[in-house]
Amino acid sequence: ISEKLTEAGFKAYLVGGCLRDLLLGREPKDWDIATDAKPQEIQKLFPESVYENEFGTVGVKTDSKDATLKIIEITTFRKEGKYTDKRHPDKITFAETIEEDLARRDFTVNAIASEISGKKLVDPFGGEADLKKKLIRAVGDPNERFEEDALRVLRAVRFSAQLGFKIEEKTASAVKKSAGLLEFISKERIRDEFSKTLVTENAAEGVTKLQEFGILKKILPELEEGVGVGQNKHHIFTVFEHNRRSLEYAAQKNFPLDLRLASLLH
Repeated sequence: ISEKLTEAGFKAYLVGGCLRDLLLGREPKDWDIATDAKPQEIQKLFPESVYENEFGTVGVKTDSKDATLKIIEITTFRKEGKYTDKRHPDKITFAETIEEDLARRDFTVNAIASEISGKKLVDPFGGEADLKKKLIRAVGDPNERFEEDALRVLRAVRFSAQLGFKIEEKTASAVKKSAGLLEFISKERIRDEFSKTLVTENAAEGVTKLQEFGILKKILPELEEGVGVGQNKHHIFTVFEHNRRSLEYAAQKNFPLDLRLASLLH
């Protein structure tokens, strides 16, 4: 796909989670390409592709038997305007360069691009260094990043649990400050991010961070109520710690999401 784009005179870069996972030696779950080709130009090159959104993303179907490669998402470089609703940009405009595109992304580890050959990394925000330091750091001013899209406070915790990384100090401080903005986010999106946190190896650590950052009382106040609440003589832990440890056990056993949820909420 990238060869076809470059042969037609366009640029093509691997970006986002797939590149992050490759640099960490992990198996990518999906593949994203960023390009300076406009959606209509991409569709001309790939007539079987699907374009049904306003974000400049074209889905190119492949014949691969590998589920992660069945559809490759190609997105035109873009810039984003203000986020009045704390979730979606009011206006999206196409950008000229990959650097402009990376500047709109959430965390430095997700703001790296690579020529498909792998010879040249484009890394204006030090994402590769943060991968080595095992840090989740916001791109630019963390308060601005969370003001733009409040779901990012949950994503910070989810990536921390998923990758086993610490959240950088200024970013962590902004997460705490911005937790209240989650009221602007749909319950479905919150559910999705919370579920992704629960299916990580470090699920219990993720829930602990949600509580410490003041996020848990915004999304699951019933669970927060167990903090510091003792139980009868048969239990040595508080209600919250008991639930947290039940989830930890479920994660160690690699149980599916429904059992992890049941263990956390029992």
